[in-house]
Amino acid sequence: MKFAPLVVNMLLAWFQGEPLNDNNMKHKIYYLSSFGLLTLDQLSKQVVASTFSLGESLSVTSFFSWSYVQNSGAAFSLLADSGNNQRYFLLSVSLIASLALIVWMCKTAPTLRQRLLGQSILLAGAIGNLIDRALYGSVIDFIDLHYGGFYWPVFNLADSFILIGVALLLFEGKHANASSEL
Repeated sequence: MKFAPLVVNMLLAWFQGEPLNDNNMKHKIYYLSSFGLLTLDQLSKQVVASTFSLGESLSVTSFFSWSYVQNSGAAFSLLADSGNNQRYFLLSVSLIASLALIVWMCKTAPTLRQRLLGQSILLAGAIGNLIDRALYGSVIDFIDLHYGGFYWPVFNLADSFILIGVALLLFEGKHANASSEL
């Protein structure tokens, strides 16, 4: 089934109150998982933005702090000083990546559960940061890990979802190769 008819059928079924099934949504649980993680990401960012002032930090332990920063660049502030053009570039990349993930999920066999899980977690992260870029021109980051004089770049839940999703997809490939060699 093509992507556009799948989405149209899914939306029609939802508006008409029909239950979702294999004909109108093949991987319902994975899309719902993405939506749940996306909601968690957006809520966490709103709590931080409404509780902290920009630049404010609260030490929780000797290695962990809540720190409200805005990242106008890509991961770890890459391209942060590239002017306003990077906003549109990163928005475009995020949008294309999110759409590609949705298409890839639609084409993934239901038996490839780890791949679908990785795709859904990655999708939540990609869309979470896409929403921030579209609304604010930057991404809200707040998880600050440090030890001694070493500081990891501040990140958010969406960044964590991207990392976990990619790891699941990479591990799935290695696991499948190891299984086929036995």
